[in-house]
Amino acid sequence: MPAGPVEDLLALLASARAQGRGVLALTGAGMSTASGIPDYRGPTGSQRKGSPMRYAEFLHDPEGRRRYWARSYVGWWQIATARPNPAHAAVADLQRAGAVGALVTQNVDGLHQAAGSQRVLELHGTLARVVCLDCGAVVPRDQLDRRLRAANPGFAEAAEGVADQLRVNPDGDVDLPEDLVAGFVVVACPVCEVGVLKPDVVYFGEPVPKDRVERAYDLLELAPALLVLGSSLTVMSGYRFVRAAVRRGQPVAVVTDGATRADGDPVLKVAAPVQELLPQLVRRLEAQPSDDGGLAAVPAQR
Repeated sequence: MPAGPVEDLLALLASARAQGRGVLALTGAGMSTASGIPDYRGPTGSQRKGSPMRYAEFLHDPEGRRRYWARSYVGWWQIATARPNPAHAAVADLQRAGAVGALVTQNVDGLHQAAGSQRVLELHGTLARVVCLDCGAVVPRDQLDRRLRAANPGFAEAAEGVADQLRVNPDGDVDLPEDLVAGFVVVACPVCEVGVLKPDVVYFGEPVPKDRVERAYDLLELAPALLVLGSSLTVMSGYRFVRAAVRRGQPVAVVTDGATRADGDPVLKVAAPVQELLPQLVRRLEAQPSDDGGLAAVPAQR
């Protein structure tokens, strides 16, 4: 990879550490591909056969909900048992070093927290919880899994028997034959006993909660720079923060393996797999003295 952008990125992180104000990290699905969770649009996105669940379909189509929960029931454990990869560990290390401050993640897998990161704002929610759309009750996902298992004895084993290779999708489901899905039993909310349960995640076509967006903007305003990791920035829910930083004159750096929506913006772009580059940055920062001599933040550049 070109040495220039990497050196500039290292200087940006060193400057943030010297100022005592870590950069704001915005992370996307590319952070988790090395943990076995494919992304939507990056190098592993083509592995997905079907379309992700959309908010309107989940709300208004009972068969769509049945399909989602059947597929999610089989696929969720692959998300729940996924482990952080070197990119997640490196971000946690950069936080401890003071080079990265808060984290805003578009991912719903909880791997940043599992790697030891603090101050994580989950922009799109988490698969670890489900919420009742009627009474508002919040239920742990593993509790729901036990209820689904009791209501659908033998379903997981049958799914494994008809699929040549069960591949988890980014939103925690797998592709299953429709005839198998048709017999799946969906359970209601255990609190009100009638409500529709939905994963506590933001679906395609669903707005991110306003207070969550405002919190992310507040974190950006406090940060000396924005560091985007493993995101194509295709959806506006993440790209809006790049636009806001550019308007304010804040430096923006993007590290990802592939094209991004911000490639035409005045950003520092490093085209590299995050799981390879980030550990290198950690090692190089550790080799520098903690007082970086007041390195000036590098300007945003193309």
